[in-house]
Amino acid sequence: MRTGVKIAVGGTIAVVVGVAGYGAYNMIDGISDSSTAAHSESAGRTGPPSADEIREAAKGFLDAWADGDPEKAADFTDNAGAAVTALTGYREDAHVKKVSFKPGTAEGSKVPFAVTAEVSSGEHHATWTYDSALTVHRGKNSGRALVDWKPAVMHPKLKVGQHLTTGGSHPQITAVDRHGKELNDKDYPSLVAVLPQLRAKFGDKTGGEAGVEVSVEPDGQHTPGPVLFTVSKGKPGKLQTTLDAAAQRAAEKAVKAQKEASVVAVQPSTGGILAIANSKKTAFNPALMGQTAPGSTMKVITAATLLEKGKASPGKALPCPKYETYGMKFHNVEGAANPGATFAQDFAASCNTAFISLAKDIPDDAVAGVAKDVFGIGLDWKTGLSTFDGSVPADTGAGKAAAMIGQGRVQMNPLTMASVAATARTGSFHQPYVVAPSVDDRELAKAARSLPGPVAKDLRSMMKLTATQGTGQGAMAGLGSDVGAKTGSAEVDNQTRSNGWFTAYRGDVAAAAVVPRGGHGGDSAGPIVAAVLRAK
Repeated sequence: MRTGVKIAVGGTIAVVVGVAGYGAYNMIDGISDSSTAAHSESAGRTGPPSADEIREAAKGFLDAWADGDPEKAADFTDNAGAAVTALTGYREDAHVKKVSFKPGTAEGSKVPFAVTAEVSSGEHHATWTYDSALTVHRGKNSGRALVDWKPAVMHPKLKVGQHLTTGGSHPQITAVDRHGKELNDKDYPSLVAVLPQLRAKFGDKTGGEAGVEVSVEPDGQHTPGPVLFTVSKGKPGKLQTTLDAAAQRAAEKAVKAQKEASVVAVQPSTGGILAIANSKKTAFNPALMGQTAPGSTMKVITAATLLEKGKASPGKALPCPKYETYGMKFHNVEGAANPGATFAQDFAASCNTAFISLAKDIPDDAVAGVAKDVFGIGLDWKTGLSTFDGSVPADTGAGKAAAMIGQGRVQMNPLTMASVAATARTGSFHQPYVVAPSVDDRELAKAARSLPGPVAKDLRSMMKLTATQGTGQGAMAGLGSDVGAKTGSAEVDNQTRSNGWFTAYRGDVAAAAVVPRGGHGGDSAGPIVAAVLRAK
């Protein structure tokens, strides 16, 4: 790459060096001494570029790119700094030694083109073909017809903040479910955020041999993401997971019913993760990495705390007033009230004010302590994937009261809330995992203690009441008698509608789901959880 480029401004020549120089270069829509006359002819032009201008801009850009001159190619774009860096990386990081293009027929300002790239890494060589497209518009200051620069011009799957890289990879894996059925992101699209992580973490431990691949990599990181092209195939190793193909298929289908939703299922007796699914198929996995208030599903932990402290019992009277004040004034959804309620009925109807009325009776760190010591929330989980393992900080005043009903500073995701339901089901925390710890000798997190037997029994009785007669009744209908559930609606800043939450178990399967802006959890997230439970 050249270290600088001359820019003609007001009759003087300025030399701009390095990346900062290209930033200044872009500010005047790429006016440089390489084509000053042509640029001058465009000055003052307005409106959409003509068909000839579109063709000439696209041809100039592609010809310069093919000639291996990223600076010249960048001169045909509206963001020379970003373009020259990316096109240089295409040659140096992706190891494309030669590239040619076949432009298609322009569709307005959009010009499709076919790419033939010769990739060479060490002794490995291969021809990579794919289709891409560029768009031409008129520069606001120069009046020139310019390529609208985006990383997707180089490859349609590239986004801002990403680049291409070619090199030796982790050995390929053939991931299989707990029954030996092969898993892939075509049949199970949500695994697009899971399989690359499993390969990176466990590929070297499966007996496979590495290949050479072109992949997408986030800028500033050395963690290759989705593979775009295989230069040289390695030998895949076999990796058994705890996932269950039937549960995964049901989860995939269930989240499709919502524009945005996430669900996780785990096996309470072991902690094995059975399914992970998200409506949005992106590298970020909200089912495992999300951090948001869980609303009233948090009352599973709060109820366990109150039961253990002797401040409540299922049949004991605990009125559900319309309002309750503890640091601030709290209310129930739709202003509901039941002055003659028991604690079990408060739980099943998800009464906020009844729970908050007991805030004064427990220490400020009581709920946080039970969350960590019994339910394993906030411990360092070694699942085999990147996860956020929940946060329930101790608080005072209004913050303490809000935490008791899953608001305030409490942060969870479907993984952690599925684990909460699983712990309620068995009475003991089993850290979720997707690959057996014996594969890489990692140590799973352990909670300090289990729920006392009577407390676990009472908690399950209240969750069963919720599933059969309370706010979870509609979603859990027809799932049998060995069930328990808790619904939630979490208010989030700047949202006009609350997030819908649902966590439940059926036999030896527990699951949790969230539907952002879904409203009542029983209506939005409940059917998703029920579908997964029904599959097992």
